Amino acid sequence: MYNMDFLRLLSKDFPNRKAATGEIINLRAILALPKGTEYYLSDLHGEYEAFRHMITSASGTIRAKIEEHFGDEMSREQRDNLAALIYNPQAEIARRKADSPNFDQWCRETIYSLIVICQSVSTKYTRSKVRKRLPKYWGYAMDELLHADDEANKSHYYSEIFSSIIESGMAEDFICSMADTISSLAVDRLHIIGDVFDRGSHSDEIMDFLMNYHDVDFQWGNHDILWMGAAAGSWACMTNVLRINVRYYNFDMLEIGYGINLRPLSAFALEFYGDDPCEIFMPKIIETSKFDPVDPELAAKMHKAIAICQFKVEGQRIMAHPEYHLQNRMMLDKIDYEAGTIELNGKTYELRDKHFPTIDPADPYKLTPEEERLLRNLEASVLRSEKLQKHIGFMMTHGSLYKVLNGNLMYHGCIPMDADGNFLEVSLNGATNSGKKLFDYLDEQVRLAFFNPKKSEETGHSGDLMWYLWLGARSPLFGKDQMTTFERLFIEDKATHKENTTPYYKLIDQELIVDKILREFGLDPDTSHIISGHVPVKIKDGESPVKGGGKLFIIDGGISKAYQKTTGIAGYTFIYNSRFMALAEHKPYEPLQKDGTQVFHSPTMRTVEVMKKRMTVRDTDQGMDLQRQIDELRELVEAYKEGRLKEKY
Repeated sequence: MYNMDFLRLLSKDFPNRKAATGEIINLRAILALPKGTEYYLSDLHGEYEAFRHMITSASGTIRAKIEEHFGDEMSREQRDNLAALIYNPQAEIARRKADSPNFDQWCRETIYSLIVICQSVSTKYTRSKVRKRLPKYWGYAMDELLHADDEANKSHYYSEIFSSIIESGMAEDFICSMADTISSLAVDRLHIIGDVFDRGSHSDEIMDFLMNYHDVDFQWGNHDILWMGAAAGSWACMTNVLRINVRYYNFDMLEIGYGINLRPLSAFALEFYGDDPCEIFMPKIIETSKFDPVDPELAAKMHKAIAICQFKVEGQRIMAHPEYHLQNRMMLDKIDYEAGTIELNGKTYELRDKHFPTIDPADPYKLTPEEERLLRNLEASVLRSEKLQKHIGFMMTHGSLYKVLNGNLMYHGCIPMDADGNFLEVSLNGATNSGKKLFDYLDEQVRLAFFNPKKSEETGHSGDLMWYLWLGARSPLFGKDQMTTFERLFIEDKATHKENTTPYYKLIDQELIVDKILREFGLDPDTSHIISGHVPVKIKDGESPVKGGGKLFIIDGGISKAYQKTTGIAGYTFIYNSRFMALAEHKPYEPLQKDGTQVFHSPTMRTVEVMKKRMTVRDTDQGMDLQRQIDELRELVEAYKEGRLKEKY
């Protein structure tokens, strides 16, 4: 029996039995539909073009639909061209305009083919849901064509729609919109399991795309949390963000995409490092800047300048937070500035760079007045970046440290555990937690630190907690014993560069450990799975993305160009539809050629689980919510029947 106050509130939306019964019929029908396709991606790292191709192609799903419907009607070349059109409509249209003797006829035939594919990918949805995915100005025409029939008295009607589209000169726009609609309908829900940012140069474009996507959620990664801290004003996070992106030569994204003014940094670098070659700080140029090219030698000076600021600020935060247990990451006080050496763990190493004009050996972590002014200018630019603040705000409201949905547990990194498989207790801000409680506590505190720092339990500067999650040994987003940024820059001996992964990454080979994690988060190990990212799976070295007896999947396969030599592939997508779960293993994305052609490699599909019966919406978490709504509406109908509530017409 529901509370009468609740039923009165519900009656405002359903004021009589007819309205409530009509909604019950609608919801029960939805429960019988096939489960929509969920699509999982991780570690995008700014690779917008490759990411967009994965989404628009639905990792081979759309190609499978083309084979299903046109395998016997079209040649292989025609099927390839249709797939290319859906994946990149603007490029394919430009090519066809140049090659087709009768472009209007090509448009007519193409629209027909697209309608067939669109009908196929829309069968899992109600007609009203499909309408919501249709583009604003083409919705009527598309809706009519998608539900066309063969009645003789309507054939002229449909023919007129085709003719009107082509004669209006808007066929190209219609085709592009239809291609986008197919891609939208092919994926019902998108899960981004961490690390949109860093390394690649187009994280801003990925976020623009995701902010307009129909249904997306994030499980924050360590690189994401770093940007969140920077957007909250943390200097420790901000200097890391700038160092990483200057190192990878991402000036277009920083200055053009987000409007972060780097002139104060370049001026500072020239003033203090103008005569310094900064050879070990030369940028790693994977993609050149189109709009804001910076001389690589200047970029190297900027890289060194912001790195020194980072080490100073981090040292200050470590001293302010002894509970972080990061004292071994304080490097500047271990340098012999006269000898140009550093002593670590009882061993002396010669530094690769010995020029430190802004460091006072007597107080190495103190910022100079010029560095203070520089960081305040950079902070102001970050905080006033409207686009960056919108992107981070969206990631906050649509994301979390973990998510449980439809029997799957999603998180980016790891669960802090000891070598025996016990959940580690982690003490932060005076609170000690482990397992799921640790994730819940950190999730709450990250939100408060960003949206309402006065109410958070964080001590020190706002964003310190995000910085700890970026590099802390017990951070569930890092999963290593230390971050050796300083050693990688300044020490030749690669033994000092080692970052050892935590016991979790060996433990998850054991099914019992994975079962333990699933139970900790309230899931049934017999039917549930874990999907995570963070650690690139080195396929070329024989590593497998499947762990724990087929219950845990690590889907960081190297979509980032920086990782592809290590992994041997170009990323994974995990697909969960009404019939099966599958891993799609991708080959490197090839950009558009000068002649307008583009090569698309179909991913290698690996089915990891087949459903015993086709799943419907009733079998999902959404189905549970819909059933609850049905039960509430039935109680409302009974209240109307019994006169407990008065109907309104």
